[in-house]
Amino acid sequence: MTTAHLSDTIIRPISGNYVANRRLKPPKNSIFFINHSRNRSLVYNRTHTTRIRLSLVEQIPPKSSKVDVEQLVNFLYEDLPHLFDDQGIDRTAYDEQLHWVKQTAPYEITTRWTMEMTFSLLPWKPLLVFTGTSVMGINPENGKFCSHVDYWDSLKNNEYFSMEGLVDLIKQLRIYKTPDLETPKYQILKRTATYEVRKYTPFVIVETQSDKLAGSTGFNDVAGYIFGKNSREEKIAMTTPVFTQAFDSEMSKMSIQIVIPSNKDLGSLPNPNKEEVGLRSVEGGFAAVLKFSGKPTDDIVREKEKLLRSSLLFDGLKPKDGCLLARYNDPGRTKSFMMRNEVLIWLEEFSLD
Repeated sequence: MTTAHLSDTIIRPISGNYVANRRLKPPKNSIFFINHSRNRSLVYNRTHTTRIRLSLVEQIPPKSSKVDVEQLVNFLYEDLPHLFDDQGIDRTAYDEQLHWVKQTAPYEITTRWTMEMTFSLLPWKPLLVFTGTSVMGINPENGKFCSHVDYWDSLKNNEYFSMEGLVDLIKQLRIYKTPDLETPKYQILKRTATYEVRKYTPFVIVETQSDKLAGSTGFNDVAGYIFGKNSREEKIAMTTPVFTQAFDSEMSKMSIQIVIPSNKDLGSLPNPNKEEVGLRSVEGGFAAVLKFSGKPTDDIVREKEKLLRSSLLFDGLKPKDGCLLARYNDPGRTKSFMMRNEVLIWLEEFSLD
């Protein structure tokens, strides 16, 4: 047993996927609690946060109180995934990632998480994404968790129920038609009311010069490459999205790009037949993404880029020059209100701390 103390260091790194957010059945007194069949004694209070924190987290601990905080941290990593077992919720609908667990006060542990859930009640099955932190209060008398409060990154008002939270949920139910094609792999680390931060793994593109951010100049050349107009006449599977990239703030240099399937690498790909078409590896990294529907025009894309960049600067992030427009749909086959478009800006760095 060790005496609890304030620590700003990460106690244990992430390993694997874990539950980050939960739906528990609320009893009449508005206190969420978990079945005690395995003696967890975890109580969740979302309505009296201030009182709980003052009485259990920020109080001066008695000299005789000893709490093994590291043991509780390990308990969270091992036990959180099994919360669904007691409630009978189908975990296959969820993708949960516990990014880190820290001790943030003498009797407080904070976790940072991402939760993704497919909303299968609607025909288009929208993906709901929530990110945030959960603050777990510890009872100094018995060393057990006594409170749990969630804070969503997308909300300013994190009360038990707020219209802001309802609007945030409804916004994510919008119809977006995403083709059943391979896309670059990424992990959503943070989602605010305006944008989300993703970590992309490296990928390969075929590209050529273009003239407008929302234009199609050069598309036939890069599409021709994957359709067999290359040194081996090899056909390569189509992916999504089609990227158009502006490399500087003046948008003086642009290229249009198609992502190569992940089972290919630069060494195994045939050479382009056209000199103006090239292959390039994108190193990946952190990108801020603003999602929108409708037919993208240059004016709309520039407006979205300015909104995204100003939001990033306001939040203290460091965006790189330039941006990308990601178009996921064939404009000739998709109604404009169902189109999925994204503006991406690469970030200099990003930390979840």
